[in-house]
Amino acid sequence: MSDSLLITGASQLLTIAGRVPRRGRALSRLGIIRDGAVLVHEGTIAAVGTTAKLEKLAAARKAEKLDVGGRVILPGFVDSHTHLIHAASRAEEYELKIQGASYEEIARKGGGILNSVKKLRAATGQQLRRRASAALEIFAAHGTTTIEAKSGYGLDVTSELKILSLQKELGAAQPIEIVSTFLGAHVVPSELRPKAEGPSEYVKLLTDWLIPEVAANGLAEYCDVFCDRGALSRAQSKQILAAGWENNLVPRLHAEQLTHTGATQLAVELGAASCDHLEQVNGTDIRALAKSNTVATLLPGCDFHLGLKQYAPARKLIDAGAIVALATDYNPGTSPTASMSMVLSLACTQLRMTPAEAIVAATYNAAYSLGRHKRIGSIEVGKQADLAVFEVEDYREIPYYFGVNTCWLTLKSGRVIYAAT
Repeated sequence: MSDSLLITGASQLLTIAGRVPRRGRALSRLGIIRDGAVLVHEGTIAAVGTTAKLEKLAAARKAEKLDVGGRVILPGFVDSHTHLIHAASRAEEYELKIQGASYEEIARKGGGILNSVKKLRAATGQQLRRRASAALEIFAAHGTTTIEAKSGYGLDVTSELKILSLQKELGAAQPIEIVSTFLGAHVVPSELRPKAEGPSEYVKLLTDWLIPEVAANGLAEYCDVFCDRGALSRAQSKQILAAGWENNLVPRLHAEQLTHTGATQLAVELGAASCDHLEQVNGTDIRALAKSNTVATLLPGCDFHLGLKQYAPARKLIDAGAIVALATDYNPGTSPTASMSMVLSLACTQLRMTPAEAIVAATYNAAYSLGRHKRIGSIEVGKQADLAVFEVEDYREIPYYFGVNTCWLTLKSGRVIYAAT
């Protein structure tokens, strides 16, 4: 078998080549090549151009050939916010939400995150591995080639380390790249909640023991905190993220989702890689993000699943010059989807982003938020051949066909990891 692959015949090849991060009008720049082609050598992009141009290359003559027959090629999706490892769905809560119970009401009764914690602690490693592996296959089938995966459903030393160790194991055993984030500060665990000093005890456990242990064993690159009412306060979040920085874990934040806490300002102050959700941001937050390199990662699937009317103000963020990314927020309680195509649809209809903006936000800007933009997120010579081919003639049809998976082929480093039957 040849170590080179020539992919030809794309109606549109979306290179998204150029500078990153993308802000404002630059978010729409797709770098489209019509009748496009890509030459891949040993998993790396060797040439990009028209089919006619690449077929004339000497290296192309020896390559294996793949004609995509007028389909659309774009960089593999980079899903920069997921909660990959969990033990079960929370379908029972889904029904309660339909009947009118709020997210916070369910959480106060032991549901929500604490429900997932209880189920995860009771699950075996084999059960968690099997469920996560199945989810990774679904990600690949929808054109995703890299994900960020958070812990946070363990909330004790043993379970948090188990989650992160499993993510590391899965990352080495299967093709989708997994970027690990430590989210021990998801909420305060139920066993500490009755104690007045329980929250401070838990923060101390995270800062003095768990964070150094995670860093020493190379189990995560990032440290995240859910800063919101019913979770961690701004002061607690700052303490935890500062401890993360001291251990070379870069901050990320769940910010301004249910209430306005000042988490966005904290993210900018700490130089966080991203702050995510942002439904409750105000004008001051938006201006701060626009002046920073902190990525505003929007998660419309969560708002859709919860039936919320208020989505993040994407247009204001983009127009102000903030770096906007999109992700699924794949998790069992508020966004049980691995479909970036569906997220693109929601970004267009609910966030009023254009299809071009949504695609760049889900690829290049998302790669930037994970510090991987130099090798993934765009189709350029020297980068990994992380590609997704869609059964459409025009890229706008990807979000247009909402709830429909039009992914035809997914390649990670030039290797096929999904092919439609």
